[in-house]
Amino acid sequence: YRGKTKLAIAEGGIAAVNAVDLEEYLYSVVGAEMSPSWPTEALKAQAVAARSYVIYQRNKRGNSVYDVGDDTYWQVYNGMEKEAESTIAAVSTTQNQVLSYGNEAIEAVFHSSSGGHTEDVENIWQEARPYLRGVPDYDGDAPVYQWTETFSQSELSSLISGVGTVLSMTPSRTTPHGRIVTMSVTGTAGTRSIDGEDLRSALNLRSTLFVVSGSGGTFTVSGRGFGHGIGMSQWGAYALAEQGYNYRQILAHYYQNSTLSRLQ
Repeated sequence: YRGKTKLAIAEGGIAAVNAVDLEEYLYSVVGAEMSPSWPTEALKAQAVAARSYVIYQRNKRGNSVYDVGDDTYWQVYNGMEKEAESTIAAVSTTQNQVLSYGNEAIEAVFHSSSGGHTEDVENIWQEARPYLRGVPDYDGDAPVYQWTETFSQSELSSLISGVGTVLSMTPSRTTPHGRIVTMSVTGTAGTRSIDGEDLRSALNLRSTLFVVSGSGGTFTVSGRGFGHGIGMSQWGAYALAEQGYNYRQILAHYYQNSTLSRLQ
């Protein structure tokens, strides 16, 4: 790890906090969140998105012990082992650049692949954001663009509680682009409504953009994309960079109504 390690009393124990320069922190984040072998312009777009996101998170959710965490809830940071010449260059050439709206860094969330179209944030989470609007994606060649999972009736019934043996699964509410907001699950012991993200977690699916077919013995889940589908699609950024778009154009596409600014 770059920087220093600070020990702090936290939650009844000792927390080890890595005190590191923002730009050096991003050397690792870009390499952890996107393959260092990807096109330069995609890496630069990731660097600006990650810089904007960490500043937003620090300002909104930081605490007296640390500014941000290191897992996927914040964004992944694994120290120097995830650095590469390409990630260092992407961070350095975009130094101090952030996406802003209303003179504040935006919550520049990102995901792997949307499955064809990103979502308006309020269709997935609670609060509308003018810069997190659904846009066409360019992730058709992503290895996670389409996927299928199969479950036996007994497997599904063991993963979904409260309905007995699962008999059927029917979407009760979806987003305009087909993501499951709530799913009605009927079993031998009754019917319950399950939140799409909770169902995704229970079944370990790549996204909530899926349909369920079959009944009785075997259920097939056919889906698209990987992640929540909000903000920048990393595989879409990859495709746009391959087509010759620069990082400013990529960011402008996925974070509409935002402005590329410099940190003061």
